[in-house]
Amino acid sequence: MHVTGNTVIDSLFWAVQHAQAIDPPVPRTRRRRILLTVHRRESHGEAMRSVCEAVRRLAHRRGVEIVFPVHRSPFVRDVVQQELAGSEGVHLCEPLDYLSLVHVLASSDLVLTDSGGLQEEAPAFGKPVLVLRDTTERPEAVEAGVARLVGTDTDVIVDGAYSLLDDPVAYARMAHPENPFGDGQAGPRIVRTLAERSRLLRAA
Repeated sequence: MHVTGNTVIDSLFWAVQHAQAIDPPVPRTRRRRILLTVHRRESHGEAMRSVCEAVRRLAHRRGVEIVFPVHRSPFVRDVVQQELAGSEGVHLCEPLDYLSLVHVLASSDLVLTDSGGLQEEAPAFGKPVLVLRDTTERPEAVEAGVARLVGTDTDVIVDGAYSLLDDPVAYARMAHPENPFGDGQAGPRIVRTLAERSRLLRAA
């Protein structure tokens, strides 16, 4: 068994180089930016409304904007449109292609998400992650201190976001770009390992 890291992070670093060449998919309007994604089944219903209330409270604060690519599921879209349509400081947009999402991620200060993929990718850019779940399949991120479980309670989400936006020390503790899922060199490690195993097999 050989530990190489996740090739997803290799792809992410490739993508961010190409994302820099495209126009901003969501023009920035405020100094601080939060990327939000939420779609999981356990986030539907009242949990989604609670998240939307947190978004309203965060966007009400001067200097903070939220970019929210809205999942096409009607269980997400119907609630979000009802709760957040027209809210100042909230950019509701269609789901983003990968380069556009990476562009927004790289330009954000903080990520709120129930997505497993973003829990892996955001720490590579030093972006703190507040996980909108009570459990996660990526406990490595929580153990490494780059992610925190906050669930879908409005007050907990808002308090968690404010603590990071207001306290540079707290932000710095979570914003270190030491990603437990890899450093972008998984592919070369895999190639070297396979080449070495092949050499040993031939020698045998």
